[in-house]
Amino acid sequence: MSRCRWKIRPPIPDTHALSRPDIHPLVAQLAYNRGINDPVELEAFLTGDKRLSYDPFQLPGMDAAVPRIYRALLGGEGIAVYGDYDVDGVTATATMVEGIAALGGHAIPYIPHRLTEGYGMSLAGLEKLHKLGISLIITVDCGITSVNEVKAAKRMGMDVIVTDHHTPLDELPRALAVVNPKLAVSEYPYRDLAGVGVAMKVVQALMASMGRDADPELFSDLAALGTIADISPLNGENRFLVKAGLRLINEKPRPGITQIAAVNTITRLDVEAVSWIIAPCINAAGRMDHAMGAYTLLTTKSIMEAAQLALWLREKNQERQRLTVETMERARQQVSDRGITPVLMAGDKDTHSGISGLVAGRLVEEFYRPAIVMRIADDVCTGSCRSIPEFNIIQSLDQCRSLLTRYGGHSQAAGFALPTANLPKLQMKLTEIAAKLLQGKDLRAQLDIDGEVVLDGLGGATYQAVQQMSPFGEGNPAPNFMSLGVQVLDFNRMGKNGEHMRMKLRQGTMVWNAVAFRMGDRAGEVTGPLDIVFNLEIDRWNGAESLRLTLLDFQRHP
Repeated sequence: MSRCRWKIRPPIPDTHALSRPDIHPLVAQLAYNRGINDPVELEAFLTGDKRLSYDPFQLPGMDAAVPRIYRALLGGEGIAVYGDYDVDGVTATATMVEGIAALGGHAIPYIPHRLTEGYGMSLAGLEKLHKLGISLIITVDCGITSVNEVKAAKRMGMDVIVTDHHTPLDELPRALAVVNPKLAVSEYPYRDLAGVGVAMKVVQALMASMGRDADPELFSDLAALGTIADISPLNGENRFLVKAGLRLINEKPRPGITQIAAVNTITRLDVEAVSWIIAPCINAAGRMDHAMGAYTLLTTKSIMEAAQLALWLREKNQERQRLTVETMERARQQVSDRGITPVLMAGDKDTHSGISGLVAGRLVEEFYRPAIVMRIADDVCTGSCRSIPEFNIIQSLDQCRSLLTRYGGHSQAAGFALPTANLPKLQMKLTEIAAKLLQGKDLRAQLDIDGEVVLDGLGGATYQAVQQMSPFGEGNPAPNFMSLGVQVLDFNRMGKNGEHMRMKLRQGTMVWNAVAFRMGDRAGEVTGPLDIVFNLEIDRWNGAESLRLTLLDFQRHP
């Protein structure tokens, strides 16, 4: 039996506007599957140029934010950029600080410590900035839920401008300006900018208002890193930022990027390399230590300093990997002991807050249930949540707000803190909410399939056609294909514990190499012909390149 629910997309109609001789039929089908219905729209998508970028002054709050920052620059006021400790927050902080510096100003970066301060604005952080003589705080990638903290800043005599991309709650902070494309009043054409994308638009607006060249590609390298790492949709304006940013990263990389690629033996930076290697290393700073190390890596001009920081980050990431495996084993055991519930909840006093979100994500992948992993201390409990499309975790936390000290995030990822005494009530309440919302649903991940193909018909030309739609990621996933009745010529398990499989598959006269990651436990199901769902990828090994099939799921052919 397949592990996922297979949903094959309907074929593009022969009469559709994209069904024409000058458009490759596979490109037309993929575009149709992604909601693109017009040749002009498709051309802009494939090109991914600045036509996908919008006027920053269309963002709500920009008309109030820009004059206040401009006044602070002219008056030499103390400015602080208050960011977050993940890649999106670190790149957003760097973008805003460097943007202000490019305009002749000076801003200090402030990134809270994950373990001692937690996510977002805090009273302790505000007091530190107040003592430094700061009169203007600009938040990046945080602040939209900091209602009380903004009030506290105002009492201290500091103005606050909130720039964020997280989902607003019913009550907005009473900041001098709130710049967020997700506000109910927003008329900005694209809602899914990452935090670094919003910060970049503020810098563009500042430059335009001061008569400077507001190049939409300025800081696109940082925007690409943050957007990819935050799993933001790679369509619309994000597609432009990522394409431009990856080009800049590869053609003129910052010293820190050059060094972190070198220590991880990466020769070319693409979405996959950023997602699986670069972003985890940058994130490791905030998870295991302090994110200011990652900030310095991205902003330093010194090759020597960058080299030292890159090695430090790699070590931190290796430490993070070891800790994640250990915590996942404990969390999996807790879930098994309690039984599969509508919301999986695990944690103990030894859970490291820096990796709780990673473990929650792995629980979701394994069990396909919303998952919460917590560090449970005697007095305070902090948790990281990951969810499934059928369950909006931030809305559920909102229904439990009376139990929480603070919370925030997205529909699929969130965090919270609460008195440990309230934890049993929170568990009960979230379980009730999830049981009601998930009742009767087929709780297997849905695997969207772009079309059925015959392996005989695949090849280099197919791959090149598919690559026109890249870069792939959230919102523009790598195409999934299905082939039926495929013969298995050979297979064997691979990996340290046999967790993966390598196969030789044949359909017709064509023989393909294939890999099935994390499916080694399904070796007993590989009997007779199979129906398979896969991506078509380049396998780079020992300097050679070849096409291969990367299996996403399979089942026995009827």
